[in-house]
Parts: sequence; C-alpha cells; structure tokens
Amino acid sequence: MQTNQETQGALERRIDMTVPMAEIEKEVDSRLKRMARTVKMPGFRPGKVPMKIVAQTYGSQARSEAIGAAVEKVFGDKVREQNLRVAGYPRIEPIQGAGEGTLEFSAVFEVYPQVPLGELSEHKIERPTLAVGDAEVDKTIDVLRKQRTTFEAVDRAAQDGDRVVIDFAGRKDGELFEGGKAEDFPFVIGAGSMLKDFETAVTGLKAGESKTFDMTFPEDYHAAHLAGQQVQFEITVKRVEGPKLPEIDADFAKALGVADGDVTKLRDEVRANLEREVKRRIQAKIKEQVMDALLAANPIEVPKALVEQESRQLAENAKRDLEMRGMKTKDIPVEPAWFADQAVRRVKLGLIMAELVKAKELYAKPEQVRALVDEMAQSYEDPAELVRWYYAQPERLAQAEAVVIEDNVVGWVASQTQTTDKPVSFDELMGNAA
Repeated sequence: MQTNQETQGALERRIDMTVPMAEIEKEVDSRLKRMARTVKMPGFRPGKVPMKIVAQTYGSQARSEAIGAAVEKVFGDKVREQNLRVAGYPRIEPIQGAGEGTLEFSAVFEVYPQVPLGELSEHKIERPTLAVGDAEVDKTIDVLRKQRTTFEAVDRAAQDGDRVVIDFAGRKDGELFEGGKAEDFPFVIGAGSMLKDFETAVTGLKAGESKTFDMTFPEDYHAAHLAGQQVQFEITVKRVEGPKLPEIDADFAKALGVADGDVTKLRDEVRANLEREVKRRIQAKIKEQVMDALLAANPIEVPKALVEQESRQLAENAKRDLEMRGMKTKDIPVEPAWFADQAVRRVKLGLIMAELVKAKELYAKPEQVRALVDEMAQSYEDPAELVRWYYAQPERLAQAEAVVIEDNVVGWVASQTQTTDKPVSFDELMGNAA
C-alpha cells in the first residue's frame, strides 16, 4: 500500500492511497470462504454450498466489504502515522486512470485546529454585584401576590388593572368580519391581551354602558384580512371587576408551600431562593463576558464538519422545544443553516475550553461536583432525593461535572482578566427593569 498526503487548506487534508488489487482479491476470497461455512441455500446442507454458487450470490457484497475494509485500514494507518485528529468523516474519491492491478483513491477530510492559548490580561470583565435585602424580598412577594390576584365586582367605571366582561361586535364596511363578535368576553385592562385602542375605548365605562367607536388595526396585525383596516366596534360592558391582592398572612404562606403558614419562614424561603437566583444570574453575566474574551483572545478556524454537526443538533433541539410547547413540527421547516452562526461560536468555544482545561488542569473535582449537586438540591422539597437521583447514573453525574468544569474555566479566565465589580439594581439583574 502507498500513500501521499497533501494540505488543501488550513484544516483540510487530502491523502492519496494505492492498494494492490491482489490484496483486495485475497480478502474477497477469504470473506467468501467464511460465508460458505454458514450460508444456507435451498437444496444444500449448511456449509455444503459450492464455492462457485457462493461467489455468484455474495461476490459483490464480499468485494464491497473488502474494498471498504482496505480503505479504512490504509486511511487509519496513515492518520495514526501522521498523528492527525480527524474531524468528521473523510470523503472518499476514486482516482481516474489508476495503474493496472491497483486501486487508487483519495480521502479528503478536515483536522482539528491547533489552539494556542492567547493572552487574557488586557481583557476587561465587569462582575455585577447585588446584595439581597428586605426591599428585594418585598418586591418578590408583591409579584407573588399579583400572580394570585382575584377579582370582585365593583360599582364604578373601569380602570387600568380591572377585569371587564363585555359583548362586542366588529364591522368592516358595515359587515361583521370573521372573529369580530363575542359575548361574555373577559379581559384585564392593561394586561396586553387586547389592542391598546380597544382597551382605551373600554376604560371609563361602567357595567351596563355601551359605546361605538372606530379603530384601525396595525399594519402588522396577525390576521392578514384585518391588517391596516379601519373597522367599527360596538361594545357593551356587562361587568367591571376590581383586582384584589391576597393578604400576606398564614393562608398566603400555606399557598406558597409553607406548611405551618409562618410568614417569617415564607420570607426566609423567598430570600434564600432570591440569593440563589441572583448568584445564578451574576454567574451567567460573567460567563457571557468570559466566553467573549476567550473568543477574542483565541481566534481559530473550525472544521466545517463540526459546524454542520452542531447546526443539525441545534435544529433538532429547536424542533423538540416546539413540540414540547404543543406545536406539530412535521410541516414546520427548521433548517440547520439558521443556526450556523451559533454553531460556529459553540464549536470554537468547545475547542478553546477543552484546550484550556487540559493546559491548566481545570478538571472537575469530586468535592466540587457534590457541592454543586447539593446546591441544586436545596430548591427541592426533598433535597436528599435529588442527590440520590444524580448519583444513581453516571450520565446524570456527567452533566453536573460539565457544569463544574465550565465554572472552573470561568473562574480561571476571570482571574486572568481585568475584573471589576459593578453594582446593579435588582430590576436590571432580574431582567425586568422596564
């Protein structure tokens, strides 16, 4: 067997290989003899089928398998000899005009890039800081109260935050349009479920009052037959209900899982949950900056094969997510190409982080994994059960180990950069500043 290697580009390689046909024929003969020992055919006892008939029946299969095995062997030998890390699968191309008595072909493939780790000292990272205090606990409890709002009838004009029950009929050019009529229709003013102009028209009306008004649908309205169209609505308010927030008492605490209704325990639980969430969000913001710093400090090319593989995986994940939301994805095209940029970023970071973990020995220690699992378990009713669940299967524990390794990388990179603390508000960190 002969081989010849060429460099096609930064990551692409081509190996030309030659295999004597005599070796192929020898392997074909060997495979047919093995088949003949067990092959079954009508009129013959097992193992007694004449070789000529075995060759006629299975010759093409044996030849195909022999060629495949020869190609795989010579390619594998060359890759190991050159110490190449192959990314994806090689593309096998026959060479035209091969010499007599030889099988000549090329294997075109990509290799993993070298990842020389760059300098991080010039990069800047801002670490958000926030201490959870009484104000943050109060604000969170207020959100929990609003989530449990009830409504009761009021004898006044409807205002923002009220729930109204109405009858309405919408007409375009004097004719009722599809979906434009309903009876006993409830909605909360200001909740965003209705168009703003519609809510404005209802605001200020009392139960029993009616109103007729013109309205123009937005140009980007989801119903194409109404987008940008002017219509006329007739509405009658049947009920106006004001919001009523639950009191912060024993019943409220029990509804949130505090068995004995102790409000102090409720506040302590809310504070503990907030502290965990604040920590998680701070880590996420630091991680995002760390990943940007790693990409900036370590510019590398990545194999197309790995990007295509990652793009397909991201597309599959997106389809599963849609299905979990109740959508039927059979007729929804989810193209891997949509995720190409995200895939490139993920592949680059995967390669850089793997090199960094190896170079700086940032592997997960058993005590780190246990600490992470214990921390995650604290938000569950039975923490010990979740710990047992993780340690019951190596695959689950591997997920926790991956998180620890990522945390180790983030911590190490942050220690090498110009990291400064930046106080942030509760709303800013929790993503509801607006």
